[in-house]
Amino acid sequence: MNERGLEVLATGPQALVTDHGRPGHAHLGVPPSGALDRPALDLANRLVGNPVGAAGLELLLGGTRLRARDAVTIAVTGPPVDLRVDGRAVSSHAAVRVPDGAELAIGAPDGGVRVYLGVRGGLDVPLALGSASTDLLSGLGPDPLAEGDVLAVGRATGPVPPAGPVPVSVPPGAVRIRARLGPRDDWFTDPTGDLTGSTWSVSPTGNRIGVRLDGPPPRRRPDRGAELPSEGMVVGAIQAPPDGSPVVFLADHPTTGGYPVIAVLEADDLALLAQARPGSTVRIVVTG
Repeated sequence: MNERGLEVLATGPQALVTDHGRPGHAHLGVPPSGALDRPALDLANRLVGNPVGAAGLELLLGGTRLRARDAVTIAVTGPPVDLRVDGRAVSSHAAVRVPDGAELAIGAPDGGVRVYLGVRGGLDVPLALGSASTDLLSGLGPDPLAEGDVLAVGRATGPVPPAGPVPVSVPPGAVRIRARLGPRDDWFTDPTGDLTGSTWSVSPTGNRIGVRLDGPPPRRRPDRGAELPSEGMVVGAIQAPPDGSPVVFLADHPTTGGYPVIAVLEADDLALLAQARPGSTVRIVVTG
């Protein structure tokens, strides 16, 4: 076991190990999983000199405290947060040295939902189907972090890049997401009008499996009474139950489903939706 590591003192609402996930296993019933805001994870890894896809942490609403076992270099990205090393304020979205035995405290984000932590060398945890990501649906990957856990840290191989301006993941008050119709838009009387003509709201019941958009259900064609046989689902699929609000599937989604998919979210907009807080306004733009 690698001696360098991070000891978990407090997890916050939810703390998960994450990387780029395990795509390509839907035929086994395994979702892709991985970071919901991949650009934020990639930025954290770049700031500490890790290769793309190195394992880090996804922290729901912050509130996490960690103790360094041996000195480590970390970066925290996503929405801005109050970040402290042994009580001393340090910058998020920058490489930060945490001395041996020091406590790293990650506060609640200013806007947004999920904060990402990269550590130089990456987290050295066992892989399942080639990924270190925790999958809340199938149970693959490490368990959600608990107080007292110790996460091993690998050895760094590349230099830490120079500091510079970096993006932050703060969704605007009204989130604009783009979607392409299909594959089952023919089940609805006016799929474009129903998606674009409504103002949606992010439901508080969402998680890594999917986000429910509160609003008027898309209107079914009267000749489409029976439900579909189960068919394959993809990340970003907007599934429309007959009597409820649509659900946008995220990284831990089920690989099959029996409700028609009216449209599929553009991949570049997934991170925006993943960072939208409950109650946020959402507007959908149909791009094709």
